[in-house]
Amino acid sequence: MRVAAHPLRRRAAVTAALAAALLVPASTVAAAPADQAGAERGRPDAAGSGTLPLRGLDLDALTIPELQDRMDQRSLTSVELTQAYLDRIDDLNDDLGAVLSVNPEALADAAASDQARKRHKTRGPLEGIPVLLKDNVDTEQLPTTAGSRALLDSEPDDAVITRRLRDAGAIVLGKANLSEWANFRGAASTSGWSGVGGQTANPYVLDRNPCGSSSGSAVGVAASLAQVAIGTETDGSIVCPAGANGVVGVKPTLGLVSRTGIVPISAEQDTAGPMARHAIDAALTLEVLAGRDEADAATAEIPADLGTDFAELDLDALKGARIGVWTLSPEESAAVDDQTEAVFAAAVKQLEAAGATPVPVQLPYQEEIGAGEFPALLAEFKRDLNAYLAATPGDHPADLAGLIAFNEQDPVELAYFGQELFEQAQATAVPEEDPAIRETRERIRQLARASIDEVLAQGAGPEDDLAAIVGLTNTPAWQTRYEYLDGEADAFVYSTSGPAAVAGYPNVSVPAGFAGPRETLPVGVSFFGTRWDDARVLDIAADFEDQAAAREAPGYLPTVGADPQPDNPEPAT
Repeated sequence: MRVAAHPLRRRAAVTAALAAALLVPASTVAAAPADQAGAERGRPDAAGSGTLPLRGLDLDALTIPELQDRMDQRSLTSVELTQAYLDRIDDLNDDLGAVLSVNPEALADAAASDQARKRHKTRGPLEGIPVLLKDNVDTEQLPTTAGSRALLDSEPDDAVITRRLRDAGAIVLGKANLSEWANFRGAASTSGWSGVGGQTANPYVLDRNPCGSSSGSAVGVAASLAQVAIGTETDGSIVCPAGANGVVGVKPTLGLVSRTGIVPISAEQDTAGPMARHAIDAALTLEVLAGRDEADAATAEIPADLGTDFAELDLDALKGARIGVWTLSPEESAAVDDQTEAVFAAAVKQLEAAGATPVPVQLPYQEEIGAGEFPALLAEFKRDLNAYLAATPGDHPADLAGLIAFNEQDPVELAYFGQELFEQAQATAVPEEDPAIRETRERIRQLARASIDEVLAQGAGPEDDLAAIVGLTNTPAWQTRYEYLDGEADAFVYSTSGPAAVAGYPNVSVPAGFAGPRETLPVGVSFFGTRWDDARVLDIAADFEDQAAAREAPGYLPTVGADPQPDNPEPAT
């Protein structure tokens, strides 16, 4: 049954249209802003801290196992938990712009979960747990827009992972804002902005950017608007927002999680994955998401003997492990601020304190991988997006050419940046018609896998091998800018996401500390390893999380002032 969206969606669309008409950023009207009234009034303790006023519970700190214990003991119900998150969305989302729409059946679903628990028929590890879905993941109850006004009238069925979440007892709370089309529309797009939802703000400092494109998912869990969220990544769009917003983000091995019913960039790199405040919550969610899907050929490659008990975390995984430390080159070090480098250096010392041996490494082939990735993605985007649109019911453009025409006529979509990537993709041949693109994809995939596998295989024997590689996830969040208003957009500085993204290997970002003005902005570190080694990478990341204990709840500061903006507008996708 289809139902009307919560008014949040309607309000967001109207607000974005108003912002465009006024030629001011959507963030200053509704979603992201450090307005004077907000600065003067401050924030209620319950909203800012993540405390449940109902029972004095600290939502920010509670994990899924702890919540399950409370619900099993009847000291908390899923209805109460879901209502608490809905109340936080109502209180905070005007400032954060993290949630596009809420599921009007969420409380009814929570009540059904409570009844199942009373009958001792819990369905899975997420029974009664509220989850946000990035709005490129199909849900039968709500449109799936990818942030674009062109898809407001889409009528999809549930994605495979949406069904798996429901089957495991999760409460689909709503849809999270995102960088429109997962940051694959304009050459100078602003991360966290969409025509439907406006601008998502970083909850630590509201005039700072959340990174993209799973911005609403990361902010939603960072600000305790949901217990966990689903993000997607092509290259950096789970791990970068995780790092920038102080949460755990898991980009699984390509093929571990179904992509059926997810708006694509490229089937060669896309994957969904969990985002959470705690590694255990991300691991439990990954257990639910993982598995084969007959409609997604990549999942057929999951090894028959691959264990998916990801939540059985080994918090001694670092003891005796050799960890490759991807060091910054002199040029990179010059671009990355000293505070951020100090956070990374401290993280390496924490690895040593946990019993690991750090081994400095450099990953080869990066220039060739980078040169081939973009042209391959352009052609794959055209092929895969056209296929998605053709298979999705509803009143919307039929293909990429139709989306380009829609945007040219829409009063909001092109107000802040253009659609150059759409136009370039439309002008390319699809991979099936261009052997050169297919050859490029195969070459860069092989090089990306070699860049990781060769570094992991250190020395002559297995005793010299590395268990994983760690790199800096992000630099501190930049102030949000718009190309057409400010003459610049994302000030993206540094990333280590590329090799794992192009290889299709697992990558987990974990909070590591704070940098930037007044040390207010989160910085994460990323652990990645070889294909299908998700469980070990998660173990290592969880052990580091336990050792570092670096995460702090957001402060919702209006601003901390400006800082220098490097000239490198390449948002994560």
